[in-house]
Order: sequence, then C-alpha cells, then structure tokens
Amino acid sequence: MAKIQMETPLVEIDGDEMTRVLWPIIKKKLIAPFVELKTQYYDLGIKNRDKTDDQVTLDAANAIKKYGVGVKNATITPNQARVEEYSLKKQWKSPNGTIRAMLDGTVFRKPILVNNIKPGVTSWKKPIIVGRHAYGDVYKNAEIKTRTGGKAEIVFTDTQGKETRETIMELPGPGIIQGIHNTNASISSFARACFEYSLDQKIDCWFSTKDTISKRYDETFKLIFENIFEHEYKLKFETMGITFFYTLIDDVVARMMKSEGGMLWACKNYDGDVMSDMVASAFGSLAMMSSVLVSPHGYYEYEAAHGTVQRHYYKHLKGEKTSTNAVALIYAWTGALKKRGEMDALPQLCAFSEKLEKTVIKTIEEGYMTGDLAAICNPPAKKILDSNQFIDTLAQRLKDIL
Repeated sequence: MAKIQMETPLVEIDGDEMTRVLWPIIKKKLIAPFVELKTQYYDLGIKNRDKTDDQVTLDAANAIKKYGVGVKNATITPNQARVEEYSLKKQWKSPNGTIRAMLDGTVFRKPILVNNIKPGVTSWKKPIIVGRHAYGDVYKNAEIKTRTGGKAEIVFTDTQGKETRETIMELPGPGIIQGIHNTNASISSFARACFEYSLDQKIDCWFSTKDTISKRYDETFKLIFENIFEHEYKLKFETMGITFFYTLIDDVVARMMKSEGGMLWACKNYDGDVMSDMVASAFGSLAMMSSVLVSPHGYYEYEAAHGTVQRHYYKHLKGEKTSTNAVALIYAWTGALKKRGEMDALPQLCAFSEKLEKTVIKTIEEGYMTGDLAAICNPPAKKILDSNQFIDTLAQRLKDIL
C-alpha cells in the first residue's frame, strides 16, 4: 500500500519522561508505516527548555501560528523538587500556559468511551466535554513570598499614568502574595469558542464561576458570557434546541454528579485544569481523554490531557516493563492528522485517523488493554498488555484493515 502523502507539516512538540519514551514508538509503529509524515519538530523536554531559556516554547507556539496545526506531548512544569532533580536554572512557567496564551485559545477535553468500562459516576451516560479557558489566571501569575509583615497591594497604572491602588491585606508576618489577570478580549474569545463548540456538538453549555465571592474578577466572566449569549447566540441555541445554563461552580459540581452528562462544561483556566482530570478519571482513566486547543484565529493544538507519567518513567529507567496507557497520546496524533487532512483537503488522511481511533476502541472492547483499564473493565480483560505490547497489537490490527 502506498503511503498517504501530506502537504503541510504538523508542528510536532515533544515532551518528557514516560510519554517521551512512548512518543517515537507511536510514530514508528502506528503512523510512519501508513503516512509519509511531515513535521516541524520542537523539543520541549525540560532540559532543552532550560538550555534555551524557554525560547523553544515560544518558537513552537509561533510555528503553530505559521502552519495551523500542532501535536504536543506531555511536558513537565517544574516545582522546586524538579529544579533540583534536573539541575534547572529556575522554575520555568508551564509550557502549556505559554502556548495557550500565545494562541488565545480554549481547550476542549472529551472522554474516550468504551463499552466495557462504565463511568465511576453511575448516572453518567453521555460524554461530558470540559471547555477550559486557556489564558491567564495562575498560569500567567506573579508571586511574592514575603519575609516580614507589611501591606500587600494591587497597583494598576493606566495608559495615562494614573494609578489605582487596592489593599489586599495588612500582613502581620511573613506570607505569600499572588497576582493574576485576564482580559475582556480573551474572555470574549473563550465564550464564543464554547458557544460555537456547543452548536457544533449540539449539546447544552454550562458555565460556572464564583461571582458571589469574586465580585469583580469572576463576575466579569459571568457578565461577558451572558452578554455575548444574549446578543449573538440565544436565537441559534433556541433553533438548535439546546440551552445555556449559568450557576456557581460548587452548585454545578453537585448538579454534574447527578446528571446524565452530555453537556459542554465551560470552566475558567484553573477550574478546567482540575475538573477535566476529575471527569477523565471518573469516565475511566486520565489517559482516556482527547484534548484540543482551539484558537479563534484558526490554530489547533492537539495534546495528551495527562502528565508525563513520572512513576512509570522511574520504573522504565530501572529496566522494568510498564503498562502505560498510550491512548491519549495516540488520539493527540489522530486529532492533529485529521485536522491537517481537513484543512488540506486530504480525505485519505482523515480516513486513516478515524480507522486508527476505531482500532483503539475495538481492541479495548475486545479485552486487550493496559493495566489501568484492566482494573476497572467489565467483563474482565482477556489480556493485560504492557505499553509496547498494546501498541504492537494496534499496529498489527491496523495493518490488517488498511
């Protein structure tokens, strides 16, 4: 069979630890035999980010702006322990946060469902898509750790040089201060992206903040969402037969646990980071969730929705086999290839991506899976596979149908 030809390269963004080990295996066994893969490669492994003073992260984001579609591996956002482990210059910012800010996008994460794994929340029957605002909040914060007591203030200087001050707290002793921000433009892009995605998926949109406590910051999110919906999307939603629902985040969490699912849950940046992991785990596994960053400027970045699987990486370094679930990594590749095929009018590339995804689902539903899924599947797994065995099984099955 002749390989499928690509026209425009994908921006390939490599990562860290166990996911970095699996990344080239997925390319070699599941993609390269069938697709003449074209990529622009950027190494966002923690050592290279440190070596380049994180310039490589900026370069990768700019490349996505140039080519339109990127595929990203999981990366380390270092804390102090990681700084010491890898002898880093500093605690570098989240590369995901940097890229998301530069692309001004919204992250949509959707569970990958299989029939033999039931959600941990028994009422859930349909996927819950988490739409995560991909700008600002703690991911672009400024922090101060004080050695003494004193006055903590927010100071804003406008373009005319006028200062506005607000006292946060008179600290009686040593403490910590954090400053976060957002912009009306980014919040508006977030709202429109969520409403558009709800229309595309034909599902209700739920949005939640804590505006009763955060009477300016969170309330601004609420008011912008409500204004855009009322003036731009209300009639479209009514025509489609779907609704927009706002409530406080603690209320929406309680409601979500008793719902059937089947909605888009729009979340602020930090909320979406946390809640998407909760939703993924409750549906089966953090490795069973697709994730795409959608920019209003027409850029797309597909990524694994989980971390670098540090614990398995340490086992790998000892020469031990691991049963690391590679499904989310595979779906990052299939999502990016499918979008590249759509943008370049390459139906064969789209069809290949869909066949690979169906092969993944069918393999798991027939009882062949990694250990994390075997622990929760019903009926029991026929065979528990390590990481390489699972990918090899997919490769053989894919070869048989192509």
